[in-house]
Amino acid sequence: MKTEQDKSAAGKTGALRLPETTKARAEWLAKAGGLETAIGAGYLGEVVTMPLAEALVLGLMRQGVSKYLVIFGHGSTALGEALRAYETAGLIKGFQFRNEVEMSHAATALRWVYDEPCAVVTSIGPGALQAMAGSLAAASNGVGVYHIYGDETTHGEGYNMQQVPKPEQGLFGRITGAMGGAYTLHAPGSVRDALRKGAATVFHPWKAGPFYFNLPLNTQPANVSLRLDALPQRPEFPRLVPADSDIIDQVARLVAASSKVAIKAGGGARRAAKELTRFAEASGAAVVLSPGSTGVLPDAHPQNMHVGGSKGSISGNFAMDQAELLVVVGSRAVCQSDCSGIGWPKVHHVININADPVDVQHYNNTLALTGDATHVLEALAEKLQSLDAVSVSADWLRDCAAKKADWVAFKEEHFNAPPLHDDVWQRPVLTQPQAIKITDEFCRKHNAIKFFDAGDVQANGFQIVEDERPGETYTESGASYMGFAVSALLAGGLAERGRYAVAFTGDGSFMMNPQVLIDGIEHGVHATIVLFDNRRMAAISQLQLAQYGRDYRTNDAVPVDYVQMANAVTGVKALWGGDDAAALRKALEEAHTHPGLSLVHVPVYHGSDPLGGMGAYGSWNVGNWCTAVQQKYAATLI
Repeated sequence: MKTEQDKSAAGKTGALRLPETTKARAEWLAKAGGLETAIGAGYLGEVVTMPLAEALVLGLMRQGVSKYLVIFGHGSTALGEALRAYETAGLIKGFQFRNEVEMSHAATALRWVYDEPCAVVTSIGPGALQAMAGSLAAASNGVGVYHIYGDETTHGEGYNMQQVPKPEQGLFGRITGAMGGAYTLHAPGSVRDALRKGAATVFHPWKAGPFYFNLPLNTQPANVSLRLDALPQRPEFPRLVPADSDIIDQVARLVAASSKVAIKAGGGARRAAKELTRFAEASGAAVVLSPGSTGVLPDAHPQNMHVGGSKGSISGNFAMDQAELLVVVGSRAVCQSDCSGIGWPKVHHVININADPVDVQHYNNTLALTGDATHVLEALAEKLQSLDAVSVSADWLRDCAAKKADWVAFKEEHFNAPPLHDDVWQRPVLTQPQAIKITDEFCRKHNAIKFFDAGDVQANGFQIVEDERPGETYTESGASYMGFAVSALLAGGLAERGRYAVAFTGDGSFMMNPQVLIDGIEHGVHATIVLFDNRRMAAISQLQLAQYGRDYRTNDAVPVDYVQMANAVTGVKALWGGDDAAALRKALEEAHTHPGLSLVHVPVYHGSDPLGGMGAYGSWNVGNWCTAVQQKYAATLI
């Protein structure tokens, strides 16, 4: 006999139970208002049977994943059919791409910038290896993204095409497991466990990363019986704070008694900008930024000493060199940001605020405040307001302000210099700092997101940008992946509310993923690629020159007409950026008016003139510097 609830369900959806086919089930769920609505109404409390590939799509749907970035192969046809049915019903959306690295970067940016969880789909073999290589950007920057790779069969009937050609089992599970969290769906009934473990990685509160589903060809179409309301949901993690309130008092007293306090703001400080500013002002601390934390303190704030590290700034590295008490907020102490461990020579005590219990103990002599930075900084600021730490730090802040003035003057000298004669271009052209500065001003005028590609563009960029808040600049300094910036533009076309964005890229980085020209048009991206062309890998050339007096195999003799290349793609507007500031500004404005994807080609200077780059101010354990750096590290207290 039908209950009243059964009758209600039948009346709302036209069926009492889920239909027997994937297509019909997708249509039924769409009519019911979606999976979560159907579960909330009590329709899906019975055991149902369906292919594993479909169950995985529904499981990811429960976690808020409705966008799939795909390059299908022979290992993903069953999954592709499930996705086709659910997209036809309007429950998910698929986006095809032309390169797995590009696709992986676009997925990373979609989650990083717009906080939209998504999944990358390809097959094992070259496709999966490329997608996994691209996922290094997500892993290095703490961005949670799902990857689904069609894997070899579980029956072992012989070598599978594109598997690792060794007579061993589960090799892609081992490869992906080395990169991050991974699960091989060896049996259909494992789907709930796989989804639970995946969610713990993709939605991890402080150290998210990519999670890899290896989906064997023969288990994808195999049936699984389960309750859909038992599929794991997206986990919610409470924010944690130190349980011992005495340590807050202890830290506050130590800060108040110290006359030279520096704060190192890492990427984990981005979500605590307001609280970090309040703490800095209450403590009288100089704030040193990492490449990924520009905007945590407004650029013009008197306590913002700008970026410090191997490729830092005059003011940022001064603060690192002279500070006696270090407060670390949300930082992993990455080698270049930390000058390979010797960036704080006079520091005797460290206060480390970090949610990760391992990273929080990176330094010796540490008072560890393990927990959420927003709550910890707020508690410290409240305590410090009654202790008047700023008066103790007056001389320190005055010295830091003088160094900041030196840095501002140094930058202005570089920005205001005339174009320099370049040996390759055989004429005066803009320097890269000048071109980046002009483009940064353009982006702030139009509220454009800035993506920086790896190399010299990135290194000069985080020294130059003048951000007022977090999220204005995304510089993928975790993996320094060439081609990330141009690929990240694609996220604007995939997001629910995409924004105009600009990719700052070099000629080398652009050529890593030039297919963005095609995919950008396909996915309706409104963005501009600004291509700073010095015909070489300038960051490595300069490093070689600094260390050994010669550069080697970092340039070529092949000129490329990037404007003609880009204009060959229907829908792209490509422009010559000119050789002076006025021409570049005009080209940027014209590019912005184009409703789709545009490219501005800017020749830039490379050479020995010191006005051609922003310089380096710290140490780095690389090349022939290693011995000296390691000797200093051996004598470092913290």
